[in-house]
Amino acid sequence: MSKLLSGPKTLPFLQLTHWILNPVSYMEKVSKDFPDLFRTRGLGMNGLIFISHPQALQQLLTNDRKQFSAPGEINAIVSPLVGDYSVIMLGGDRHKKRRQLLLPPFHGERMRSYADSILDITQNVMDALPQDQVFIARDEMQSISLQVIIETVFGLHKGERYLELKNLLSSMLDIFRMSSMAAILFFPSLQKDFGAWSPWGKFMRTQQKVDSLLYAEIAERQKNPDPNRTDILSLLMSARDEAGQPMSNKELRDELITLLFAGHETTATAMSWALYWTHRHPEIKDKILQELATLGNNPNPIDIARLPYLTAVCNETLRLYPVGMLTFPRRVEEPVEMLGYRLEAGDVVAGCIYLTHHRPELYPDSQQFKPERFLERQFTPYEFIPFGGGARRCIGEALAMFEMKLAIATILSRYELALADQKPEPPRRRGLTLAPGNGVRMVMKGKRKFLEPSVTQSDLVGV
Repeated sequence: MSKLLSGPKTLPFLQLTHWILNPVSYMEKVSKDFPDLFRTRGLGMNGLIFISHPQALQQLLTNDRKQFSAPGEINAIVSPLVGDYSVIMLGGDRHKKRRQLLLPPFHGERMRSYADSILDITQNVMDALPQDQVFIARDEMQSISLQVIIETVFGLHKGERYLELKNLLSSMLDIFRMSSMAAILFFPSLQKDFGAWSPWGKFMRTQQKVDSLLYAEIAERQKNPDPNRTDILSLLMSARDEAGQPMSNKELRDELITLLFAGHETTATAMSWALYWTHRHPEIKDKILQELATLGNNPNPIDIARLPYLTAVCNETLRLYPVGMLTFPRRVEEPVEMLGYRLEAGDVVAGCIYLTHHRPELYPDSQQFKPERFLERQFTPYEFIPFGGGARRCIGEALAMFEMKLAIATILSRYELALADQKPEPPRRRGLTLAPGNGVRMVMKGKRKFLEPSVTQSDLVGV
């Protein structure tokens, strides 16, 4: 006989407030009593079900469109950010077909073509930092990732439109910097335009300016098509569905906004966490530098991305404080049993990435930063899920990891940085994501000399 699924009995409003203001505290507190799955109150119409057991995650993520579905309206919380025609908002066959159109630019040879942009932008941003002055790593990493995504998505490298788009997107995202501002997304009743100085009013006006730039760029490309362009916008504009129809301007706009939001905010956060951990634990930074030194002074970017210890450090960064705390939610299509509990049709379920990454049987001493975990063990896609899974796994995963590895390798090998203070960096909500609460305060000490190879790759296998 199936067990009745339960969860915390705290009043719904208090649970939602706790989840908004301090999501890590909420998840850790509830998981003490409900370690595998639980039903929340206040998070969604009938309470969102959090699951963190790998077996349950496998059941959820391998039964997309069967036992579970992800209709667009289930992601309504992000529609003000990405629009109604984004791949995130689509369900069923429409989602599947749109995803097939979006995947090619993020794989294969396309990745190699992005390397020079990532390396150049990283050096330009870091070179501009004044020596011996405190800077906020999260802000500088956002500058890097935003420029990378504008260049790779739009193929814009300079000019008035490039600068306008960069400044407007930074301004739009800053609105959600504070945990309390995330309430605007969770409470649609707060999405009111009370003028340019109100939070939502400012967001709407900035969004309108961004839209005008996007539509202007689309119109210009349509008027003057260039078959030699390889940026993502050009590839999307040339894509055709099975009926031979191109994407509409509104569909293009929504996909571009989705890529701009999801493609740089998350990567910037991950890179700032990586800088924090590698300087919090200098021995980890030294091992990365030793590994990089085995490639010589001008390594191939692809070889950098394949370095095992650097990859382990990036994975551990994404494990300890995953930028996305939950997978995209799924709706139960018919009564189903999960870990002995009965789920009813209409229930909404999400994989809890944070709690999965802190299960003690998978990750002993889970609050400790230990990259060696990923050298000593191969984790399944249901044990390590920083980019979600199933049919809604992050499209930009390969680009995000490629950018993160190249940027971190460039910064560590070329610049001498230090943490501005030794206080632990607290994780805090930033919009719908988990970011460093203080942005990681650092100091630029100067440029480094390149290391000569002193160890071989085999020497690092056991580190």
